[in-house]
Amino acid sequence: MISETCRFILIAAVIGATPAYAKKRPVPAPAPVVVPSIMRVFTPVDRFYSARKDALLWMSNREAQVALIQLLRDAPIDGFTRGPALATQIEAAIAAAQTGNTAAVSSADRLMSQSLIDYVQSLYTPIPGMTYGDNWVRAKAPSGESILGTAARAPSLAAHMNEVWNLNPVYAELRRAAVEESKLPNGGQSARLALNLSRARFKPPSSKFVLIDIASARLWMYQNGVPVDSMKVVVGKNEIDPKSGDSLRTPMLAGVMYYAIYNPYWHVPDHLVRLNIAPAAAKLGPNALKGNKYEVVDSWSSNPVIVDPATVDWKAVSAGTAHALLRQKPTGANSMGKMKFPFENGLGIYLHDTPHKEYFKEAKRTLSNGCIRLERAADFGTWMMGRPARPEDTTAELTVPFPQGVPIYVTYLTAVPDTGKIAYNKDVYGWDSQSATAQTAALAAGAGS
Repeated sequence: MISETCRFILIAAVIGATPAYAKKRPVPAPAPVVVPSIMRVFTPVDRFYSARKDALLWMSNREAQVALIQLLRDAPIDGFTRGPALATQIEAAIAAAQTGNTAAVSSADRLMSQSLIDYVQSLYTPIPGMTYGDNWVRAKAPSGESILGTAARAPSLAAHMNEVWNLNPVYAELRRAAVEESKLPNGGQSARLALNLSRARFKPPSSKFVLIDIASARLWMYQNGVPVDSMKVVVGKNEIDPKSGDSLRTPMLAGVMYYAIYNPYWHVPDHLVRLNIAPAAAKLGPNALKGNKYEVVDSWSSNPVIVDPATVDWKAVSAGTAHALLRQKPTGANSMGKMKFPFENGLGIYLHDTPHKEYFKEAKRTLSNGCIRLERAADFGTWMMGRPARPEDTTAELTVPFPQGVPIYVTYLTAVPDTGKIAYNKDVYGWDSQSATAQTAALAAGAGS
């Protein structure tokens, strides 16, 4: 028999092992579920007013209100098509605020500030068809706080509205003319001027820059807001290479020039090798290249390997089934002349001197293979360097850096400022008509949406 003591031990063990009789441990309370609140996104307008403790910018300045509304009414000239609709909204908001309701007053003031931001930032959209080869000249819109801060610090807010669009001297003069033309019956020449404004909408990052207009084949050197010199240039032919399909037109470009090259080699364009040089080499033999001091190279690098021209199948090159890279040594007859001014653009376009000064006597100077020939290369180099440009050594290339990088804009203007007036040029490449057609289609699409 089991003793009483053993019975009690067994009963205690069974009870302790049975969940129904076991002592319950405290269960920790579940962690509270945190439901994220909807965070308010603070806009540049919010931050601007917060920084000034909600002080108003516009509502106590009727002159500034009128100037902003007029700016927006004219804004389609700048490509900002929402301008007139915003102007109408602002007028309605100002009228609603006349009751003195604090919320309505604040809303009207903020609407005007946001409208100014939208307009100014739209001025910094990239130029259609422009290739940007350097980030320094790439369009960069200022921040909303910066735009409003500049407006708030202006001695006269109304006067600031009348010049906020002044990106560069050419744009300013074209815009003034466009606004005046828009007041004429049927808008006068405002549509054509607006088209040209779209190609002149750039903000130079320095006080010194170069402007080249393809349509008039002319170059201007600007410093501190004024042109200090100008010269004729030769630009690309209005042609397409029938075999390669490559255009010989000079494209619209924006870049920065950092150096010049004295006594440059001429890298012969492929279509000229195929059409002119290869047939002669095939007929007369590779020695035909020596007379014009041509060399065949394996690449366009600074230190290429010279290739024996006798190893090249010139008949195949002439037929377009093979390629040969040719360069011409620095000589007086070199097509580059004595100076070359490269700038990064990804298309192999640059400025250069030329021995063919007779081209500058032509009224129509669409005569090159795409690059830009300068009427007075030495004068241009002197201005870029800040000292006389004298490339006297004709035996070897020499790279000469500039004291600072100089922005260059190659654009297409059939309307340009000229001694207080606007000179209208021929649409030599037909780009005006193409752009006008695209603009009309865009406006029609917008009207239907």
